[in-house]
Parts: sequence; structure tokens; C-alpha cells
Amino acid sequence: MEEPKRILGFEKNIFFTGLVSFFMDVSSEMIYPLVPLFLASVLGVNKSVIGLIEGIAESTASLLKVFSGWLSDRMGNRKNLMIAGYAISTLSRPITATAGGWPQMLGARFVDRLGKGIRTAPRDAIIAESCDAAHLARSFSFHRSMDTMGAVVGPAIAMLVLGMFSNNYSLVFWLSMAPATIAVLIIIFYITEKKKPAGAAGAELPKLTLAALDGKGKFFILIAALFALGNSSDAFLILRAQQAGIATPLIPAVYLLFNLIYALSAIPAGMVADRFGKKRLILLGFVLFSALYCGFAVAETPAAIWVLFCLYGIFMGLTEGIQKAFLATIIPPEFRATAFGLFATAVGLAALPASLIAGWLWDHVSPSATFYFGSATAALAAILFILLIVFSNSPSRSAGQRASYHAEPYS
Repeated sequence: MEEPKRILGFEKNIFFTGLVSFFMDVSSEMIYPLVPLFLASVLGVNKSVIGLIEGIAESTASLLKVFSGWLSDRMGNRKNLMIAGYAISTLSRPITATAGGWPQMLGARFVDRLGKGIRTAPRDAIIAESCDAAHLARSFSFHRSMDTMGAVVGPAIAMLVLGMFSNNYSLVFWLSMAPATIAVLIIIFYITEKKKPAGAAGAELPKLTLAALDGKGKFFILIAALFALGNSSDAFLILRAQQAGIATPLIPAVYLLFNLIYALSAIPAGMVADRFGKKRLILLGFVLFSALYCGFAVAETPAAIWVLFCLYGIFMGLTEGIQKAFLATIIPPEFRATAFGLFATAVGLAALPASLIAGWLWDHVSPSATFYFGSATAALAAILFILLIVFSNSPSRSAGQRASYHAEPYS
């Protein structure tokens, strides 16, 4: 059998999926760091409304992730759903560029996240199906690294355009359409998938249920959702940076540095996770997040904010791709996209109360309270994850369970 084509040491699908995410994130991150500033400074929106916008956009669209994953498993098709999702997000850019009030911006954010809800689970399933089990964390981390490199380039372009054109937000929003369009074209021409027969005679189609997950899978999704409850929108980190004295034109630079460190740390973290265990790095990430949010709660100087954003980039490198790689080891292959969708939906649904709580605490208690709450939920998630590790290592787990989904230990 012919060996799969590799590019820079990665399977073809892994490489081009990463490239798709790079260009889409260039587009998204030209916009995302500016949205809370545009809402607060130009439209005069308060922090509770910003939290409402971010929470509704993330959570409502996240409901689609599980349905998209389930549909992908039933159809035996990933690529077409990827194309639809990325195209819909691209169509949100003109809405953002022409927004004259917060309802229009809410609509733009919703359409953008709607596309993300459609594409996420099928894309993650393609990644998992395009590499061997020994390189799961490395492959997912490469994808996250490429995605995040886009988040380095995007704010850099935004900062350049704002500096050259007197803080012209609308121009930045319009220009963001170009890289998003490139992302869609890459999927069409370069992504391939192993076709699976949809509804083959006598074959049991995947059901939209948690029944296919064992206790460890369900408990891990619960832990991830709990953690997400305190991990409010990064819009609040951006507002905290502005509050601590970082000038508006430099806000994209702070976000750029955060994403650069995230991108550079993701692949090494994935390689370490494949070699020494995914659970160790996930636990380290939870603990680091808890400490970081305590830092954001007390930070009062621009220097402190710069340091915290750097460490926040390391946290992201330790967790984002590795959590999905760990999930891939505890789910059955025929349920893969549905399980990724369930995971994304659970985390996404927690985003609505997370951002609403964060905005309410900021407006009615103090900005610090927003971050103390996030720190506490991360600490609780870490404790529960330790219990999951103990349960996973229990002698009662059979050898058959260990090898049923991937030929590797629950690392």
C-alpha cells in the first residue's frame, strides 16, 4: 500500500488542515482583539453587554458542534461540512464591517461562531483519522500551532492598518475577508478524506447520545465544561490590559505576543505529551491557569500584563490540542466526530454563563472578582482531573478496555 504523502514530516491532511486554520485565524484575529475595544470605545457598550454578546455567540453556535459531528458520522463525510463552516464564517466579515450598533455586532459574532460550530467536529475527526495513535498529540498540537500563528499575523496586520489609517476599524474588518477566502479554497482543493459508506445495509448508525462514552469520557467532558465556566472570553483579558495602562494601539501587540508564544509552545508540548503522557500536561495546564488568573486579578501595571500574557500563551500550548488528543484515546472510532462535537458543545455551552458571570462580576463587584472566579473553577477542575487520573489507573480497568479505541495507554 502506498505510504501517505507527508509535508514537513506531517501527513498531507494534517498539514493542509493546519494551513486552513492559519489563514482563517489571520482573518479572525484581525477582528477579535478589536471587537471589545470597538464596542466599549466607539459604541459605548458596557461590560455586561460585551459579556452577553460573547456568551451568546459562543454558546448558541456551540450547540451546532454536536449535531455537526453526529451528522458527519452518519453521512460518512467530513470535508463538505468543513467547507460549509469555513464559508459561513467568511460571510460574517461584511456584517462586522458595517455594524453600527451592538445588535449588529452580536449578529456578526453569531454568524462567525455558527460557522465554527459546523466545522469544528468534522475537522477534528479528519485530524484524528489522518495520523497514527502514537502521534495524536503532536498532530493536534501542530494544528493548534498553525491556528495560533494565524493569531500572531492577524493582530500584526490589524495593528499596522490601525496605525496607518487612524484607527479605521471598518477597514480592518473588510480586509479580513481575504485570508478567510483563501482558507475555504485550500479545503476545496487540498483536503481529502477516507470516504465511509453512509447508512450501509445492516450497519448501526451513530446515535446522538452519551451512551457510547464510558465513565472516563463523560467525566472528562464534565471537567472540561467546569473549567470553561471560569474561562471567560479573552475580551476580558484585553479590557484588563487596557485598564492596566496599555495604550489602545498596543493592545494587538500584546495579543500578538500571547499568540506567538502559544504557537511556539504547542508542538513541543504535543511531542512531550505523546512521549510522557497527556494527562500530566493537561493537569499542569489547569494549575497554571488558576495561578495566572490570580495574577490578572492583582495586576496593576503594563509590565505585569505583558508577563501574564506570555505565561497565558504557555498555558494554551499545554492544553488546547492535547485535550483533544486525550479525548481521542477514550472514544470509539465510529463515534469520533460525535464525541468531538459533544466535547466542543459542552465547553461552548459553558461559555454563555462564563462570560455573563465575568461581565456581571466586573460591573457589580470588581474587575478582580472576574479573575478570582476563573482561578477557583480551574483549581476545582484540577482536583477533579486528579480523581480521573486515579480512576483511569485503577487495576479494575481491563486490558481490553485499554486497547479498544487506540493502541496506546491512557496517557
